[in-house]
Amino acid sequence: MSESKQSTKARGTRKSTNVWTEEERAAMQESARERKAEARRGADREAGERDLLGKIAEMPKSDRVMAERIHAIVTSNAPELFPKTWYGMPAYAKDGKVICFFKSADKFKSRYATFGFEETAKIDEGAMWATSWALTKLTPADEAKIGALVKKAVS
Repeated sequence: MSESKQSTKARGTRKSTNVWTEEERAAMQESARERKAEARRGADREAGERDLLGKIAEMPKSDRVMAERIHAIVTSNAPELFPKTWYGMPAYAKDGKVICFFKSADKFKSRYATFGFEETAKIDEGAMWATSWALTKLTPADEAKIGALVKKAVS
């Protein structure tokens, strides 16, 4: 076997096996806690909203302001969506499946927050469409666009 094909273990060196960042590992652990809590309490809308609002309250001010607006937009345009947390982020589900979510810029030390949709959202448009948007602030036009997308996602 050539030197380049030998495993690092065979060569006597050991590289770190951590392929996840601290933030990614924390999000996965948070997801496990969320799933256990949901399994214990069942479909409790009030508890889901409490968890979601708690996560929003923990955010830095710029993300918190956007997350609060997103929450108001989603709940007014699709009241049938179930508020919850998903990997420690505010999210909204239908029939147990996440439709849309808000990711704080601070969550993964990103330069912008994100509003996105999962594949169960009905936002298909042709053969190619966006599934998430970068946010640095929310304008009235942005809010209207998000509202329309959320309505379409649950249609």
